[in-house]
Amino acid sequence: MSLVLSELPYAIDALADHGMSRETMEYHHDIHHKAYVDNGNNLLKGTEWENKSLEEIIVGTYDSNSVAQNGIFNNVSQHWNHEQFWQMMGPSKVSMPSELENAITSSFGSVDKFKEDFCNAGATQFGSGWCWLVKDKDGSLKITKTENGVNPVCFGQTALLGCDVWEHSYYIDFRNKRPVYLKNFVDNLVNWENVASRL
Repeated sequence: MSLVLSELPYAIDALADHGMSRETMEYHHDIHHKAYVDNGNNLLKGTEWENKSLEEIIVGTYDSNSVAQNGIFNNVSQHWNHEQFWQMMGPSKVSMPSELENAITSSFGSVDKFKEDFCNAGATQFGSGWCWLVKDKDGSLKITKTENGVNPVCFGQTALLGCDVWEHSYYIDFRNKRPVYLKNFVDNLVNWENVASRL
């Protein structure tokens, strides 16, 4: 399948009042994400993966024994990650649906403890990567972190929430203050209705 850069589900400056500026979105969506799409499409041409789904490509090209993944995996996985990331955020403050709040409280003790642990996962991810709230194969909720473009699909997990901790996601607005970016993300940017819909 051809990778397609989706339009943002909100205006490019819609998150500016919540800590993610128009300039960040222009670089992140219009340049970085577009590069994954363009590079991925070029690398997929003529390969066995050309007509597979994103998830099939991710699982089929992931190498659990290597931090340095191949080009097809890196670009397709990062495309998938970003397609989810844009949907997981929104410009309107949305209350956490009770079903999600109950699941998080049951798993982590409280919503505040979940936010603390999620932010800590992102802050302690060495180098580039992501932090995630996932539903594992047994149905339990877990907080994980992955290097580079690796994502929960690689492990048969469902991504409920993911935060990009590559520097291009936060450096314009937060410079090197990754923990501040993460706290702002969970407090001001997450579309909790989207997260709940993934349960």
